[in-house]
Amino acid sequence: MKKRTIREAALEALKRSGKPLSIKDIYNFIIKNDLYRFNAEDPANILKVEIRRHCEGIEFPTARPNKFFQVLLDGKYWIKDFPVPRQTTNEQKSEITLKQDSDNLKSVVAELKAIHVKHIETFKKQLLSQLKEIPPKTFETFAKRLLEIYGFHDMRVTAYTKDGGLDGDGKLKVGITYLNVAFQCKRWKTTSVGRTEIDKFRGAIQGNYEQGIIFTTSNFSKEALKATRRNGAVPIILIDGTTLVDIMIEKKFGITTEYMPVYVNSLEDTFSDD
Repeated sequence: MKKRTIREAALEALKRSGKPLSIKDIYNFIIKNDLYRFNAEDPANILKVEIRRHCEGIEFPTARPNKFFQVLLDGKYWIKDFPVPRQTTNEQKSEITLKQDSDNLKSVVAELKAIHVKHIETFKKQLLSQLKEIPPKTFETFAKRLLEIYGFHDMRVTAYTKDGGLDGDGKLKVGITYLNVAFQCKRWKTTSVGRTEIDKFRGAIQGNYEQGIIFTTSNFSKEALKATRRNGAVPIILIDGTTLVDIMIEKKFGITTEYMPVYVNSLEDTFSDD
């Protein structure tokens, strides 16, 4: 016999009981009738999360699109689209109103998510455009500080002129040792960084460094991307404008975050006798 999932066990408990149940009652029914054997420290909470993820009218980031349950006005749960046993006409009308409100809220949440995606897309473009306008020397200092955020040590920016083909260097701890790392910055607006630039940079640092990094606010050509590794040569890491912005967001470097609360209805929790 195929082993039930937690969701399937909860549905079976409701079907067998023939009436709406609270999370506590569903859990007790599952345990009493051996519908599922939990292997967790807080199994009742695991059950609650699983039901709410698949519950109509309850939307939160980890909620699932497939709904199998509905929450009633008294906080109890029942099977989605199944008539509620012994429900009065007035209760049915109230449940219909609640479902309509829930559908409206779901639509609003979907709009919020779409707006959030658009916001991120627009924000990244704005951030990259700003990076393309800063002076090249400032971009070198920016790259140095970004590497420090990432855990590089003893970072420095070389003299702006006669820098020997590199813009800065430092160290990266790997295990019990340190790698000598050099970096170069290409604060370019549209032109792609080609294979020639990669080869020049590698030639400038070969023998003195174990790793190289090239930052650009534009992008790299296909030939450049293929030249990052060569047998017996210093490996070169390429970071284009899109990746650069992603790193800034990941490390919260040069950006701040404002949190806008999105409320999730859990009123049924207040109905519990626990």
